[in-house]
Amino acid sequence: MPASQAVIQHLPYLRRYARALTGSQASGDAYVAATLESLIASPKMLESGGNQRLALYRLFTKIWNSVPVNDQPDAATPTLTPEQHLTQLTPLPRQAFLLVALEGFSEADAAQILDCDLPTLRGLVEESGRELAAEIATDVLIIEDETFIAMDIEALVESLGHRVIGVARTHSEALALARQQKPGLILADIQLADGSSGLDAVNELLGSFEVPVIFITAYPERFLTGQRPEPAFLIAKPFQLAVVSAVASQALFFGRKARQRERQPTA
Repeated sequence: MPASQAVIQHLPYLRRYARALTGSQASGDAYVAATLESLIASPKMLESGGNQRLALYRLFTKIWNSVPVNDQPDAATPTLTPEQHLTQLTPLPRQAFLLVALEGFSEADAAQILDCDLPTLRGLVEESGRELAAEIATDVLIIEDETFIAMDIEALVESLGHRVIGVARTHSEALALARQQKPGLILADIQLADGSSGLDAVNELLGSFEVPVIFITAYPERFLTGQRPEPAFLIAKPFQLAVVSAVASQALFFGRKARQRERQPTA
C-alpha cells in the first residue's frame, strides 16, 4: 500500500491515540500534525512493504518523546475528566497501556514502537494497571471454573488494588454473588465446565444493573464475527496477565467515561 494511503487509513486511529495520550484533541492533533510534517519531509520513514501502521506510531512516539515536558506526568488538578485521568499516569506506562489496550497492538509490536524489549513492555503495562487502578479501584466478580486460572486472575486484580467479591464457577453462582454484592467489574469465562454459560449469566445480570464486563475464552473467533452485539472486551486463552491488567483498566476507564457522559444534561 502506498504511504499516502496508509496514512489516510490509519490517521483516525492515530488521532484517537494522540487524544488519549495528551488529554485533549487539540493537543493530540498538534503532535499528529508534527508527525505528518516529518513524513512529508522524509517519505521513506513509511516505506511500503513493511508494517506501515507500526511505523507511523513509532514515528509519532519519537516526536512525542522528544519533547522534554512529556517525560513527566501532568500536574494533578482538583477535578478530572475521564480522559484526563490517563494523563496522570507516568508517561511510558501511559503509552504502553494505550498501545496495547486501546490501539490493539500486540505486545511485540508495542515494544517495537516504544523501542524497548518485551519484558520491559510488560512491566510498563503492569505499572499502568496499578496506577490506573488506584484511580478507579472497584469490586470484582470472577466467573471462571478452572481453579488455577481463577487464582491467577484473583491475585492479579487484587495486586491492582481491586477487591474480589467472589469466584463463581457456574451460572447460578454468578447470579447469586452479583445480586448479593453488585460488582464494579466482571471477568467471565464464556463456557463453563458444567455446560452453563458465563455469557448467559452476564446478559441476565445486565438486565438489572450496568457493569463493565471482560469475557475470557479459548475461542475468540466464535464471538468476533462482525455481527452485533459483540463483546466489547474479549481476551483469548491462553493469556498474559499483563494483557488482563491492561484490558481491566481500559474497561473500568471507558465504563466510567460512558456513565459520566450519560449523566451530562442535554441541551
